[in-house]
Amino acid sequence: MIGLCTDSNAQLPPELVERYGVEVVPLTVTLDGDDFLEGVDLDADGFYARFEHGVTQVSTAAPSPGRFVLAYEALVERGASEILSVHLGSSVSSTLDAARVASRGAGVPVRLVDTGTASFGVACCVWEAAEAAAKGAGAEEAASVAEAVAARTGNVFVVGALELARSGGRLAAPSGSGGSAGIPVLTLAEGRMVPVGEVATMDEAARVMATTVRDAGTALRVGLGIADAGAAPLWHALEAALVDAPEVLEVVRYRIGPSVGAHTGPGSAGAIYYPSGV
Repeated sequence: MIGLCTDSNAQLPPELVERYGVEVVPLTVTLDGDDFLEGVDLDADGFYARFEHGVTQVSTAAPSPGRFVLAYEALVERGASEILSVHLGSSVSSTLDAARVASRGAGVPVRLVDTGTASFGVACCVWEAAEAAAKGAGAEEAASVAEAVAARTGNVFVVGALELARSGGRLAAPSGSGGSAGIPVLTLAEGRMVPVGEVATMDEAARVMATTVRDAGTALRVGLGIADAGAAPLWHALEAALVDAPEVLEVVRYRIGPSVGAHTGPGSAGAIYYPSGV
C-alpha cells in the first residue's frame, strides 16, 4: 500500500484528503506574533477575518521534521509499505527539506516529489498521483505522474495586497518613482511573481487570465481559487469565461488558504491549470 503525504500549502480539498487517505502536514502562519497551524487551528475564513481588524505582520514557516515524522508514522500504522510525499516547491519553501530529514527514519521507503510550484498546483500533482496509485501504480510510477503534472502546470492570478507580495520578496516593486496605478496580472515562476500583463479593471483582468489559461492547450483541468468574498466578482467572471471554453475539460473550485493568503492577502483570485492525460 502506498501512503500519501502533502503539506497544507497544497490547499487540498477535504473530500480529496478523505478519499485518498492523505496525511496533510500543516505549515505555520504567524499573525502579529501569534502562531497558527494551517488547517488545524486557523482556516481560510478565520485568517481573512483577522484582516478586518487590522493585521500588521504576516509570515509563514515550513513544518518541522518532527511533524513529518508524525505523518509518516500515521501512514505506516495504517499499513503503508512505501510513502509518496508531494510538496511545495523548494524554491519557495524549506518544507521539502524537513520532509527529507524525516524520511530518513520513516522505516519504509519515502519517495519525495519537489513540485516546483505552490498552492493548488501541488494539489493537482497529489490528485493525479493518487489516481495512479489507486489504479495499481507503484510509488515510483505515481511519483513520475506527479512530476509530469508539475512540469505542465500553469498559474495566473491577481493579488489583493501587493504590499504583502512585495514585503515577502516574491514580487518586485514597480520601476520608476511614481509606481503604477494598474492591476498587475501575475504568474508564479521559479518562486517569483512575474507580471503577465497590467489592466485597469477586474473585468479586464478576468479576460487576460482566461486568455492565458485557454492558450495553454486543450483538455485542460482548471482550479479556480478565491480568497474571500471580496474576490467574488473576479472569480465569477473568470469562471464564466472558462467553464464552457472548448479548451477546458473540467473546472473545480478551491479556497486560497492562510499559507498562500499570507503572501497575497484578501481579495485575491486565480487559476491553476494543466492538460489532462499527462
